[in-house]
Amino acid sequence: MNWIELVGYIGSFLTSITFIPQVYKSWQSRSVGDLSVWMILIVITSTVVWLVYGFAIGSGPVISANLIVLALSLLLLYFKFSFPKNQS
Repeated sequence: MNWIELVGYIGSFLTSITFIPQVYKSWQSRSVGDLSVWMILIVITSTVVWLVYGFAIGSGPVISANLIVLALSLLLLYFKFSFPKNQS
């Protein structure tokens, strides 16, 4: 592994963990009312496009980051439709 690939894996790790606090908070509070379903769908779409690109060029960092982000985004989408709506 060369230093550029190492930088790619570090970047993919950092990108991957960006959604973890939101997923955790949503799961803890059972509330995703403030999350936009459109934002989640855009993230999922862009992640799928990045995955196609990553597989096409055989880039481990691109593939690993986007697989994790896709899983976390799909989890947020699941939360969005399965958690009860807050009544204020």
